[in-house]
Amino acid sequence: MTTTELAYIKLQRHLDSQAVGFPATKSGAEIRILKHIFTPIEAEAATCLSFRFESLETIFNRAGYLVESPEQLEKLLDSIEKKGGIELKIKEGKKLFCNAPLVVGMFEFQLGKLTPEFIEDFNEYTATKKFGVDFLSTELPQMRTIPIAESIQPQHNVSTFDEVADLMQKAEAPFAIFACICRQKKSLAGEPCQITDREETCLAVGDMAQGVLRQGLGREITRDEAISIIEQNQKQGLVLQPSNTEKAEFICSCCGCCCGMIAMHKNLPKPVDFWATNFYTVIDNDACNGCGICAERCQVGAATVALNGPAVIDLNRCIGCGLCVPSCPTQALSLQRKNAETKPPQTREELYDIIMANKKGGWGKLKLTGKLFIDAIRTGQINLLK
Repeated sequence: MTTTELAYIKLQRHLDSQAVGFPATKSGAEIRILKHIFTPIEAEAATCLSFRFESLETIFNRAGYLVESPEQLEKLLDSIEKKGGIELKIKEGKKLFCNAPLVVGMFEFQLGKLTPEFIEDFNEYTATKKFGVDFLSTELPQMRTIPIAESIQPQHNVSTFDEVADLMQKAEAPFAIFACICRQKKSLAGEPCQITDREETCLAVGDMAQGVLRQGLGREITRDEAISIIEQNQKQGLVLQPSNTEKAEFICSCCGCCCGMIAMHKNLPKPVDFWATNFYTVIDNDACNGCGICAERCQVGAATVALNGPAVIDLNRCIGCGLCVPSCPTQALSLQRKNAETKPPQTREELYDIIMANKKGGWGKLKLTGKLFIDAIRTGQINLLK
């Protein structure tokens, strides 16, 4: 094995030891993904970072064997950040760097850089059982679903972190709007989005917006423009998925035909067990006329309509996005708040600390695999076992 190859294997093992994980596979697709982004020396440098943001001086204490000075290290890390391999934020004029997971992270930073080769390797890797189990085994998911504004009623007493208008008002500037990489990837494969033909639907705020703007991935907009875009996204039938933090770093607006997160959701027998949401939809059977609009509107396949019968909501699949509620012509649908509200961590740092502290080992991942198998049998979805 060459020194070059060892650099990528070392980085893969390092990333796998971080909060979200990056497991090795028999195909080696994960190594090829790293080769798309990192040079060998950049791969070595990235092993000196952590999932926590750290100063250049702290990182140089580990990376001094690679470079002669902190200035050289800074230049090297800046180069990796521009290619989407790591993250950078500037606090009080000081640069802080950290590792980025594959998702949400390195993949999203490939916006505008996607190649057929990268897409092939990414699709192969994320389709493996090892990646799926690792991704699902985090204590908390990296994203959550919040209801669209029209589906919320005063009696819901919605917490501020579940209300998009409040999130937008409290969000820290700057605001950056950029194209959805999931739709971009699908479009390059000849599969355009069936919900919207608008490209700029994803929003970043604060530190993440600064990164988006620094890398030229999007453009800066005002708070009012951001609110207007989010309103358009809701009207078109997109699911609102912010970062799983009280202090939102981003708000993705997702569809069932393109979004990788929702695609994974559809391939699970009881996906809500792995989802962060505080609501679900209920149906007034007496008011439902079986028109099927809710099934058309639903992006996760939770709503179905039997022949000559009322609609049915699969509570194992409903993510409480609320898209179906305002579209019902007979007002038969409404959101129900879950008995136990789940409050997200305050910041991404806190989220990742929780994930890292509860990182599952081999036994935990084996139990998760068993759960998926049993759930598929019990729900009659044995087709998902593949």
